Amino acid sequence: MPKYVFAYHGGKKPETPEEGAEVMAAWGAWFETLGDAVVDGGGPVGTSRTVTSGGVADDGGANPLSGYSVINADSMDAAVTMAKGCPILDAGSVEVSEVMDM
Repeated sequence: MPKYVFAYHGGKKPETPEEGAEVMAAWGAWFETLGDAVVDGGGPVGTSRTVTSGGVADDGGANPLSGYSVINADSMDAAVTMAKGCPILDAGSVEVSEVMDM
């Protein structure tokens, strides 16, 4: 079955423990709907740097990654449908990319 990377962009770090608990509950509920399709729940990422042949950008680039997951799905359309329920959509986006077998 094909694997897909869900690359999360946007969102923000919760400001209070209560807000953190709400965010974690929303992500947990969404992952439950995905069930066995979740290969790697991934997680949020911290500060990033973008490395190019011209140098290093400290800001993570034009659309920095805020987290990731790896999901099994029958097709790109099925993966996109799964991504439509992601809690990040309240404040960001999900980039869906198929993992290529090499």
